[in-house]
Amino acid sequence: MHNALILALLAVLTLTRAMPISRRELGGVLICDGANAQGHCEYGAYELDKCYDLAAPLYQNASTFAPDGEAFYCYPYATSCGGVCTSPTGCTLGAVSFFYEHKFDLGAVGWEDGIASFECHRNETTS
Repeated sequence: MHNALILALLAVLTLTRAMPISRRELGGVLICDGANAQGHCEYGAYELDKCYDLAAPLYQNASTFAPDGEAFYCYPYATSCGGVCTSPTGCTLGAVSFFYEHKFDLGAVGWEDGIASFECHRNETTS
């Protein structure tokens, strides 16, 4: 009985080690209502080139907007998807990527209550 348990355990460990490691999906974004990834947080892998409206409690209440380290960037918007921008200063924070300095503290740039929607795009270079 003891030998059978050991063989079963070894079989499970062998199968686990043989399974491929899955990569993260391109388009992963962490959004939290507190700075420094605190408070209520949601993480998702979002389809690129598609607009997403934030829902409560993150709608116009996100202090962390942190894309993963893959080759993509996102545009957070002050309006819902398809909304008309009437602000004289613009309705987007601009491109936010993994390398954006204030992704964990949008209050540093006055956007802690500004994001209503966002869309992400693959980085592309021209040669």
